Amino acid sequence: MIVLSELFLIISGMVIKHLSAQEVPTGQIMLFRNAFALMILMPWLVSTGLGSFKTRFLKYHFMRAGFGVCAMGCLYYAWGHLPLAQSALLKQTSPFFIPLIAFLWLNEKLDKIVFMAIFIGFCGVYFILNPTAGSINYVVLIALLGALLGAVAKVTIRKLGHTENSKLIVFYFSFFATILSIIPAYISWQPIGLNALLWLLILAIASTIAQLLLSKAYRLAKAGFLAPFTYSSVFYAALLGWVFFAEAVSIETVLGMLLICSAGLLALKGAKTRS
Repeated sequence: MIVLSELFLIISGMVIKHLSAQEVPTGQIMLFRNAFALMILMPWLVSTGLGSFKTRFLKYHFMRAGFGVCAMGCLYYAWGHLPLAQSALLKQTSPFFIPLIAFLWLNEKLDKIVFMAIFIGFCGVYFILNPTAGSINYVVLIALLGALLGAVAKVTIRKLGHTENSKLIVFYFSFFATILSIIPAYISWQPIGLNALLWLLILAIASTIAQLLLSKAYRLAKAGFLAPFTYSSVFYAALLGWVFFAEAVSIETVLGMLLICSAGLLALKGAKTRS
């Protein structure tokens, strides 16, 4: 399930890349993705009964959605303007930010092995940035910002998870994300044809399937066991980017991949040691 979830995530990235090539603004992609996803999820959510939507932590749900939408905007822009493999890899830097944010916000302990993993991971980012080439790709920095904002959103979920069920978290994210996405969509609004709407629906379906598979997988197995398999998205992205977009992977990117994936596994080992 987790490997299939990562596959549908990369399919989502491919659709975003296609829509960006058709000059559909990132703000509109976000709005229609969130609105269509909310429509898809609504029957399932309503079936649980209106009473299950009550919450005492509305501000945290809104906070999670706010950071999530900002992260989505950065990462969607990266999907559209970077090779698939680089986009998928930079998204995987989010776990390196999470321990730091959890330490500052939730007072969670940081081990030496986690510090080592973070250092190795950002050495990998250095190779992807490749500053020795003479210029730094600003889209890579936007992707890293998206990973940082996504990490804040995930730490917010961790805080909500103590009292809120997963359906409630999914509903409020979809609801608030749709509302918040209206602002960037309005700023860059342009007419969208039927073909683009169909692709946006495919994006919402693929993203929703990825979320459902991810949620189901984490209900059946521990996060520490599943997390290494999330790096399968890098393989999918490199392969599908080569097949469908003729994207070559440079030696620097391959080295960055190895360092970031190794650092992620090392961070997981540190998490298991703490537990």
